[in-house]
Amino acid sequence: MDINRIIEKLDGYLGKNDYSSAERHLLYWLSEAEKSSDFRAMLLMRNELMGLYRKLGKKDDALCCAESALGIIDAQNLSDNIGAATTYLNTATVFKAFGMAEKALPLYEKAKIIYEINLNPYDERFGGLYNNMALALVDLKAFSRADELYRKALGVTENFDGRKPEAAITYLNMANAAEAEHGLENAESIITEYLEKAIELLDSSVSETDGNYAFVCEKCASVFGYYGYFFYQKEIERRSKKIYEGS
Repeated sequence: MDINRIIEKLDGYLGKNDYSSAERHLLYWLSEAEKSSDFRAMLLMRNELMGLYRKLGKKDDALCCAESALGIIDAQNLSDNIGAATTYLNTATVFKAFGMAEKALPLYEKAKIIYEINLNPYDERFGGLYNNMALALVDLKAFSRADELYRKALGVTENFDGRKPEAAITYLNMANAAEAEHGLENAESIITEYLEKAIELLDSSVSETDGNYAFVCEKCASVFGYYGYFFYQKEIERRSKKIYEGS
């Protein structure tokens, strides 16, 4: 099974927002992996499906993939490597997305331990871990610990050119956390500061072709709209659309 070609094809579908084709593609290769008892390929397909179903809001499908992925790790004794950490992270993010932050947190902790043992502390994967773990902590009203993790995420994204869009997401998450902790009116100045930093980061890393940049703009647009930055919301929606149409 040529994993690189499978992922390349998947990225093509996702780059065009063709989610139905992406799902068919992943389900086909999951079936092929199951036929050949290729457990690592099965795990990869389950991870990709988790992310897709989470994005589409398909709760039951996402949770089914999450539980299946955890089952593969346990059955195949894969619990101490980077692949397992990725699965713990993805599964935890599914749980968090569907209102189960308490169930997500232990899995984020497992991923964090494996990452700390196996990765350079400035590896970009820490940025995603810290962000997602902090989101769960905000849901649980553990604001101080969430802020600590958001700042750790900035430490591995903000000063690296290729990672600045991810740093912008962190600042928007911090704005949401400030509102959750203090209320919209009391946190107004903090929120404005974080939004302006996010704008600076997005504007300093504008791309005409990068699918990840398009995804980040698409993800951030509604947050800017929520806080009344309607012009900037439209601007980054335009950027995102232009990239997707050109891909």
